[in-house]
Amino acid sequence: MASSNAKATTIRKSASTKVFHLIGGVVLLTLAVFCVVPFILLISASFTSEHSIVWDGYRLIPGEFSMKAYEILFRSPKVILDAYKVSIIVTVAGTAAGLLMTSAAAYVLSRNYFKFRHQVSFFFYFTTLFNGGMLSSYIFFVRYYNLKNNYLALILPTLIHVFYLLIMRTFMASIPESICESAKIDGASEFVIFFRLILPLSTASLATVGLFLALDYWNNWYNAMLYISKTSMYPLQYMLYNMMTAADAIARLSQHNTDMRLVDTPTRSLRMAMTVVATGPILLVYPFVQKYFVKGVTVGAVKG
Repeated sequence: MASSNAKATTIRKSASTKVFHLIGGVVLLTLAVFCVVPFILLISASFTSEHSIVWDGYRLIPGEFSMKAYEILFRSPKVILDAYKVSIIVTVAGTAAGLLMTSAAAYVLSRNYFKFRHQVSFFFYFTTLFNGGMLSSYIFFVRYYNLKNNYLALILPTLIHVFYLLIMRTFMASIPESICESAKIDGASEFVIFFRLILPLSTASLATVGLFLALDYWNNWYNAMLYISKTSMYPLQYMLYNMMTAADAIARLSQHNTDMRLVDTPTRSLRMAMTVVATGPILLVYPFVQKYFVKGVTVGAVKG
């Protein structure tokens, strides 16, 4: 009798588990469709003629296929490739340096034996509430650091983000102090503890903050507008911004002529093509980072 009741309970649990997995799969599939469809629409619009977009709107399948937007965009391939090179260099260097600085600061602020950790944390937090503004930052980087037309001007202003620092500090604070104490007993220095123990145990936070930093550097065009005046040093986002501004200016001028000239100006499809060119490479980063999210969940476990 008892065995039959247990078997019935197991069958009910198995059925409820299957229902839960089915509902979860449907929900995740729906969310995935909502995320993928806009990107498909974006790609389709970039291959659609301006005339079709104006009169028929945006479609998942191009109403009138056209490569004119990409022809305009890649009319000078060297310009695009140089801008790609600048963005890749700035993103890789800025992300690596930002992760090192952020993780080092977070490690110090997360240790209980650092007496002034609360005061220093407030110093960082205070900068999120009040800052000197754009003018003082420009004078500081240009006059005192002499970073006009320097790649460091694209890296240093966003090297440490306080929000990311607080996230990593909170994660490192969850690592038991006993790990550091046992390492010190064995004669390990702070640098050995940080690089050989804390960083491997903080893979999840490093992957998360690294992805955020990479997105910030890749999408940043504002610093280039302030500190870069040489065309050869433009990052991809700022170069595309200038091209879009020029296309919009041409479209406004064409309003004084016939409607056909206005339609022939590929402002909408060009904007979509620029978005594809700008977002495509950074989307390829996530699959390589995703495994570290999963790995970081278990690598920090402390065994008794």
